[in-house]
Amino acid sequence: MQRKWIWILAIGVLAAAGGIYWWREGPVTVTVVTPTRGPAVDAIYATGTVEPTVMMPIAPRQAGYLAELKVDEGDRVREGQVLARLDDQDLRNTVEELAARVEFARAQHQRLLELVRRNVVAKAELDRARSDLDAAEAVLARARALRDFMTLTSPADGLIIRRDGEIGQFIPVGQALFYLSCCAPLRVTAEVDEEDILRVRVGQKAVLRADALPDQVLDGEVSEVTPKGDPVARSYRVRIRLAEPEKLRIGMTVDANLVVSERENALLVPSTAIQNGAVWVVEDGRLHRQPVRTGVAGAVRTEIVEGLAPDARVVETPSENLREGRAARIRSSSSASVS
Repeated sequence: MQRKWIWILAIGVLAAAGGIYWWREGPVTVTVVTPTRGPAVDAIYATGTVEPTVMMPIAPRQAGYLAELKVDEGDRVREGQVLARLDDQDLRNTVEELAARVEFARAQHQRLLELVRRNVVAKAELDRARSDLDAAEAVLARARALRDFMTLTSPADGLIIRRDGEIGQFIPVGQALFYLSCCAPLRVTAEVDEEDILRVRVGQKAVLRADALPDQVLDGEVSEVTPKGDPVARSYRVRIRLAEPEKLRIGMTVDANLVVSERENALLVPSTAIQNGAVWVVEDGRLHRQPVRTGVAGAVRTEIVEGLAPDARVVETPSENLREGRAARIRSSSSASVS
């Protein structure tokens, strides 16, 4: 009975050893792809926001209650167009009062001028009347200027992109009531990681995508690189000039790729195929590890500069149990047509 159990145990050990051997050295099933030719683009990725090139806040120079709104968000305006009025009743009354005083001072000056010509009064009286008239006119001019400050006008042709105020609301001095986008097309402001900023330059080509336009690729060009970075976010602000700014709206988010270099007809394989500077290829039914030199590396595919034949059958996603010379069964063969 004991010998029977020994034989059973021995057979089990041999079976297990055979299974391990088969797992390590037996044929392995792999999926292979053939390299493709296409453009290899080395680009810096960044996220950005569409914003106006020039955004002017429009605020009153005199505090008051908002009495009238002439425009709203989304309206296009012309230079000098009235946008809003603050309650200016007190100032209008003041202007009328001061205008009456000016008229009185002018009449007084004219009367004394005639009397001086007749030598009835001294010239000093005329000089005093002239001074009073000048002072009254100056005070009136200032009151009229304050009254005019209660009317907000557009400083340029543009688009009202924001309004902060309602009828009856008190608007303090300097608080922006409108924001005006004007004077230049829209642009994209993107944040670039500090590790990549030295590869960004003015005039560099940019390719952009927006969630609002999922089927379109937009062209742009780097117009500015800010000299000071954000020490907290560890990024630098880059501004991109748009080739077709009319397709986007203020506030949209975009994904930007700043093109560093671009090569046509490059040999490409899936990025998943490369492990530690080498790929696995299938030749004559067996696996071989092939060292390669890579060029532009992307998230989906990578350029092979040296070490790989154009017709090689490359293992798409190598596993840990691949061994040099091990037999391989090909599951399917397809092209490495990845984007």
